[in-house]
This record gives sequence, structure tokens and C-alpha cells, in this order.
Amino acid sequence: MEIGRILPTEAAMILNVSPQFVRVGMQQGKLPIGTAIKMSSIWTYHISEKLLQEYSGKDVSQELERIRGKE
Repeated sequence: MEIGRILPTEAAMILNVSPQFVRVGMQQGKLPIGTAIKMSSIWTYHISEKLLQEYSGKDVSQELERIRGKE
């Protein structure tokens, strides 16, 4: 399965936390699952499948299949 972009909301579901927790944690450099960059006044997030998998201990592609299958 091609994962593509992982959204903060999806990462939050995998980690069982709020999307705000993911966004703020990444902005502060305290959640090591990718990069948060402020472009003008808007934050942009790149969440790494590998880093999210290492941090969560879960099979990210399997979790995303479960999450995205609901839509």
C-alpha cells in the first residue's frame, strides 16, 4: 500500500492523542515523528512513516489502512 502523506489527525489517531497534541509537539520539537515548519503564519507538517512507526511501536501502514478504510 502506498501511504503518501500522513496527516496530523491520522498521526493523532495512531498515537491515541489529540491532533492539537501532535501539532504543538511537532512545533516545539518534542514529538520526534517529523518536521513542522512555519511558512508565513501557517504551519506545515511532514510526518515520517518510519519515525512515526519507531515512536508508536505500531505498524503505521496497517493503522492507516484501518483509519482510511473508515472514510
